[in-house]
Amino acid sequence: MVEEDRIAKLVVNAAIKVHKSLGPGLLESAYVHCLLYELRAVGLSVLHQTPLPLKYEGVSLDAGYRLDIWVEQQVIIEIKAVDELHPIHTAQLLTYLRLSGNRLGLLINFNEVLLKDGIRRIANGMPQ
Repeated sequence: MVEEDRIAKLVVNAAIKVHKSLGPGLLESAYVHCLLYELRAVGLSVLHQTPLPLKYEGVSLDAGYRLDIWVEQQVIIEIKAVDELHPIHTAQLLTYLRLSGNRLGLLINFNEVLLKDGIRRIANGMPQ
C-alpha cells in the first residue's frame, strides 16, 4: 500500500470518529479543529490553513489559496459542511493537488447523516 493510501485510511477513520461524536449541522471550523486533534492524536504531522502559492511565469504569487488540512505534506484534506458537494469543490481540490504536487486529496462534507456519503477521494496521477 502506498503511503498516501495509509494516510487516507487514518484520515477517514478519524473523520468518522469526529462525525459520530458531533453529527452533522455544525460549522466547518468545528469539524476542522476536531479532525486536527484526532490526526495529531494518532501521530500524524498536520498543517492547518497552510498558504499554497500560485506559480505563474516562474514567479511564486500569494493568491490567497489555503489548504484546510495538509497531512504529512502528502495528502490534502478539504473540509466542507454544506448541503451537497458540487463539481466546483472537486475542481478546487484538484487545483490544490496540482499546485502542491501532491497526488491524493480527500474532500469531506460533514453535513451528511452518514459521513461515508460525504467523502470523495480525489486522485491526481494515481489510481482512484
